[in-house]
Amino acid sequence: MKKLVVVLTVLLFSGSPSVSLAFQDAAKNPSKQNYESLNEHLEPLRPFIGKTWKGELRNPGSDKPGYDVSRWERAMNGQAIRILHSVNDGEYGGETIIIWDPKKQSLVFYYFTTAGFFTEGDISFENGKFISHEYVTGSKEGITEVKAIGELLPEGKLRSTSQYLQNGKWIDGHQFLYVEDPGAQVVFK
Repeated sequence: MKKLVVVLTVLLFSGSPSVSLAFQDAAKNPSKQNYESLNEHLEPLRPFIGKTWKGELRNPGSDKPGYDVSRWERAMNGQAIRILHSVNDGEYGGETIIIWDPKKQSLVFYYFTTAGFFTEGDISFENGKFISHEYVTGSKEGITEVKAIGELLPEGKLRSTSQYLQNGKWIDGHQFLYVEDPGAQVVFK
C-alpha cells in the first residue's frame, strides 16, 4: 500500500530541462516562491509552496513506519504547482503537477510514480481542507481510485489521510502527519 502514497496527498514531479529560467531562479530561492505570481485558483495551496515536509507513514496492518518527504514548488510561471516526493530515501517516489483546468472548472493533477503507475484527479476545498479524488492507471495491487484529505493544522503540521478503492472495496489507506523540515531531501535512486 505504501506505493500509493499520494501527497497531494497529497500530491506529488521530477525535474525537466524545459523548466523556465524564472522557475529555476525560484527553486534556488525558495522564500521567493511564496511571493511570486500564482494562478488565482492555486492560491489556497500557496502556504505549502517553497516548503519541504517530512511525514511519518502509518499503513494499516504494518508495524514498520515509513517516511515521506514532499517538496512543493511554484511551477510554469505560477500556472502550476509541482510536488516531488519520496518514501524511505527513494524506495518509492512520485511527481505531481497541479493546474487549473478551465474546461472542467476545477483544479486537476497528474501524478507519476517510480512504481510505473500514474493517476489523474481533481482537488476541491472544503472547511479549510483540500480533498482529492484520483483515478489510478496501472496499479499491480488492484487499486483503481484514491480519495485523500489534507489539512494544515493550527500548529503548522500537515495531516493527510486516504482511502483506496481496491478490488471493488473502499479500504483505509495511509495516514501522515507532516512537519515542515527544510533539511529533508527528496531522494530518487
